[in-house]
Amino acid sequence: MVTIERQDRVAIVRFDRGTRSNALSAEALRQLTAAARSFENDATVSAVVLTGTAENFSMGADLKDPERDAMRERPMAERRLALQAGGKMCRAWEEIEALTIMAIEGWCVGGGAAIAVACDLRVASRAATLYVPEIERGMNLSWGAVPRITHLVGPAKAKRIIILSEKLPASTALDWGLVDQLSEPGQSLQDALALAHRAASMPPIQLRMIKQAVNASATALDRAASHADFDQFALAALSGDFEEGVRSFLEGRPPRYTGA
Repeated sequence: MVTIERQDRVAIVRFDRGTRSNALSAEALRQLTAAARSFENDATVSAVVLTGTAENFSMGADLKDPERDAMRERPMAERRLALQAGGKMCRAWEEIEALTIMAIEGWCVGGGAAIAVACDLRVASRAATLYVPEIERGMNLSWGAVPRITHLVGPAKAKRIIILSEKLPASTALDWGLVDQLSEPGQSLQDALALAHRAASMPPIQLRMIKQAVNASATALDRAASHADFDQFALAALSGDFEEGVRSFLEGRPPRYTGA
C-alpha cells in the first residue's frame, strides 16, 4: 500500500491501494504515518516526494472501512484515540525535517487535501481537482487542516474551500495559493522530483534549519487553533446531519439537513 524508494538524497513515497478511489482507510493512515516517521532519524535525505496513483491521489476517507464501522461501537475513550490518527499522520508529515513535496494527479479529496497542505509544496496535474467535502457531508474538517489551508489561501478563500466545499480545478488552486506548480497530466511526479533534486543539491543542514525557521514563524499557533478538531468531529458524529450526510453520499442523492 505504501512504499518508499530512494534516489540519492531524495525519497519517493507512493500510496497505492490498487483501487480507483485510493481511499484513506485506518490501515492506510498507519502506513502513511510510519512512512513519515521513518525519516525522523535519517540525516541522508533532503527531500521527500509523496504521490498517489496515476489516476488519483485519493478520493478521501474510506467510508466502507470495516475498522471505521467497528469503532462506532467502541467506548468514547477508544473512539477519541482513533479519531486522532489522521491528525497525527499529518503532523508526522509536517514534522519531517527534509523538504516535502506532494505530486497530485486526479482527485485530491478530504483527507488527501489535508495531507497535501501538511507538506511543504504541492505540484498538481492540470487535470487535478482539490475538494474538501467534510462539511457538505455533515462532518467537520479536522486533522489540523483548517489553519494550514488558511495560511495558504487566506480566511475568505479558506471559507469557500471548507464551508462551501468548492471543487477547485488545479488552475484555480494555483491562483489561490493552494498548490505551487502545475504539470501536464501524468507529469506531476516528474516535476515534483525536479524540485526535490534541486532541494537535494542544497546544503542539507542549512535546508533543514531554514525549513524549521519558516514553519516556526508561520505555524506557531496552529496546534492551539486545531487542538480540539478531533473532539469536534466526535461531536459532529453524534448529530443527525452527520448520519444523513454519510447516508446520502453512499446512496448517491442530495442530503437533507435539518440541524438535528
